[in-house]
Parts: sequence; C-alpha cells; structure tokens
Amino acid sequence: MKEIDYLISPSILSADFTQLGDQIKQAEQAGADWFHIDVMDGHFVPNISMGPFIVEACRRVTDLPLDVHLMIEKPERYLENFINAGANYLTVHLETCPEMDKTLNKIQKLGCKAGITLNPATSPKDIEPYLEFADLVLVMTVQPGFSGQSFMFDILPKIRQIRNSLDRIKPEVLLEVDGGINAETIRTAYDHGARVFVAASAIFNHPQGIQAGIDSLVKEL
Repeated sequence: MKEIDYLISPSILSADFTQLGDQIKQAEQAGADWFHIDVMDGHFVPNISMGPFIVEACRRVTDLPLDVHLMIEKPERYLENFINAGANYLTVHLETCPEMDKTLNKIQKLGCKAGITLNPATSPKDIEPYLEFADLVLVMTVQPGFSGQSFMFDILPKIRQIRNSLDRIKPEVLLEVDGGINAETIRTAYDHGARVFVAASAIFNHPQGIQAGIDSLVKEL
C-alpha cells in the first residue's frame, strides 16, 4: 500500500464503455489506486451489469488491483470465473452467502483477497462473526444497483461501528465505502473510519474530466 492512508477505487459503472480502455488509462494516470467493478444479476439487485469478460478486459489494460463486487445470488458458483479473469479483491454480500466463512475461505484459497459487504438495512452486528476471515469490508452507502445515488449519511455510525469492531478483531482489514462518494462526502466517510473509496460519477462524469474528478476527491483527504 502507498504511504498515504487511503485508496481511490474508480467504479467503471459510470465509465464510457465505448472508450473503456482509454478511460481506465486516464484514471490510472490521474492517481487511481484500484478499479471497482460492480457485477449485478438482476435478481439480488434490480439492475444487470458486467460479467467476467469485463474483468478480463480491464485486466488487459491495467496492472492496478481489480476490486470486484458481486451483487449476485449464489456468488459461490462464480468465484473461480472472476478470479481467473483477474480479480484481486472479490467481495460478496452477507445477504446472499449463508456460509460466509466458507465462501471467504474459498476466495482466499483461490489466491484472491476476500471481501464481505452489507446492504444499508443490514446490521453491522450481523457481519461480526465473519470479520476474522475477511481482508476487506465494504459498507454500502446507497441502495446497491445503480450509480449516481446520494450518500446516505445515516450509515455513518455503521461505518464507525465496523471500524471499531475491526480494530478489536482484525485491524489490518481494509474498510471500503461505496455509494455517493464525492468531494462533499469523502472526508466525512474518512473521519468515520473508511479508507478505501469507491467513486463512479464523481470521477467518470466530472465536468472537467477524470483527472479533475480524482483530484477533487484527493484534495479533501
């Protein structure tokens, strides 16, 4: 990890897919640390998005870590597909994994970092039994499924509670936030314990371009 204590993970959900390779390169040159790839199945969340082939395409154009978020039912069926495609971090939802400890362990045995995430309505206490098995915890700060939603400020106590639990159980686990992250919200999330920041519209739809989008986030940290 770099010297400073935060990571910016642009979400390609808001990228222009007609220029995806070029936009990834621009974001990398602008200071991106990871790239976030949202996978949606139209069942667990109402939208449908990318599969392993997109992870593979991103892998061909960047050496940065690929942060793959599976918003899908029965994710254990597809772990190998996404890891073989090039995922470095693979995050699964508590709400879809009845045997979360086994799923996280399988991800790690396949040579990938394992993440656990929870929806806004899910209690942080529900993930506590599994924190010791995780490399990453992702807190959703919007309802999952669509880019461009507003940050849910009532999730801030949950971020703080999870960070406190991690400090007690496994301090090295990264705490990531996803949803509504922009220049107005990133510092607040940081102050509550988040250190990895997923941003989509704030980067790829910034009116002054990708570099300005990343710069607008970094200057608040």
